[in-house]
Amino acid sequence: MSNPQAMLTLAQLYREGRRYWSSADGIAHWKSERACLGPVCERLHGGHSLELGMAPSLIDMSPIRHSMRWAPSVELSEQPSTLVCEPDALPLPDESLHLVLVHHLLEVAPSPHRLLQEAARITADDGCLIILGWAPMGLSGLSRLYPGRRDRLPWRGSWRTPAKLRDWLAFVDFRIERVDYCGFHLPGRMPGNASLETLGRRHNVPLGDSYIIRARRSTKLAQIQRPRLRLGSALGGGALGHASSRVARRAQETTSKRTAEVE
Repeated sequence: MSNPQAMLTLAQLYREGRRYWSSADGIAHWKSERACLGPVCERLHGGHSLELGMAPSLIDMSPIRHSMRWAPSVELSEQPSTLVCEPDALPLPDESLHLVLVHHLLEVAPSPHRLLQEAARITADDGCLIILGWAPMGLSGLSRLYPGRRDRLPWRGSWRTPAKLRDWLAFVDFRIERVDYCGFHLPGRMPGNASLETLGRRHNVPLGDSYIIRARRSTKLAQIQRPRLRLGSALGGGALGHASSRVARRAQETTSKRTAEVE
């Protein structure tokens, strides 16, 4: 590794993250995120995907067959296909993956800008980049004000709004397609109230603990959103019909005139 000390620190953070995501609070948030992400992953197709994070897998619902996970060391890898490397130096070709998911890693990564650049670099032109982050305006975000909480996960690091990440994504030529919020709960409770979760997601209230950003390359998203020009709708159905009638009448009059001259 290019920086052994940095990788050692990242490995310690990874272990701490695993402990959090196996706790009751972590499992509750993971379930709410999985439920919100499920319909998105089920619609994605392609050859390969990569998940960068410390929680259990969230992209196993996707029909993409070849999925990879990331780990900072061999000891922490879960399967032979795990990508062991620095998260901001991924040994993968440009635009090689159809799905790249960054799960609550931008908050605590040593070089979040470089991590996002790498994630964007390896996302295929027709692929999807998904970012899950902690929402500063959610109840968990507000609870960071309690003394000592910012020293441990999940409250550690820098929590950024989707608007901030919109600027970051624009720098790597990506645009946000949609932002969804999840992890709704009452003060002092954990996510798990089905009615509250359904209500919050239905109206997409920006008060959930987590947000899910779907982003695509700007050129591809522009092609998807560009309206198709139809001749009938551009000229108007009536205008097109009247024009056709006038042309037909003129052709008929010309033909009749020539026939009379010949006779």
